[in-house]
Formats: sequence, structure tokens, C-alpha cells
Amino acid sequence: MTHRTDASNPDLASASTEKSYRVSRKDLPLSCPTHRQKLWNSHPRVYLPIEATGEASCPYCGAHYQLDD
Repeated sequence: MTHRTDASNPDLASASTEKSYRVSRKDLPLSCPTHRQKLWNSHPRVYLPIEATGEASCPYCGAHYQLDD
């Protein structure tokens, strides 16, 4: 699967617009910004270890992720 990360893709959300995100196991491996967010105006993608505790925070932007299932 190819992920488009350019600013012109209307299917992608802007990165780091929320401070809290709920994600599911289908979103794993979890990264911030996620694969559904634009990279062009964000920090470098970092993968977050959410599987063990069900929560993770991004060291760059502070966004908090919670695993729902």
C-alpha cells in the first residue's frame, strides 16, 4: 500500500491538529504523524510503542494516543 504524504492529497488530515487521538489495532504499527496525516508540515515520523500499555505520547509534539481495542 502506498501512502501519499503531499499537501495536495485531500484524503489526508493535517498532522498534529489534535492533542489526543484514539486508535485501533488496525492502525498498528502506530506512528506520529499517522499514515493518514500529511507529513509535509509536521515533525519527522516516529513510531510509538503502544501495544504494551495501551497508551503512548509523541516525544516531538506531545500528542497522546490511546488504543481502543
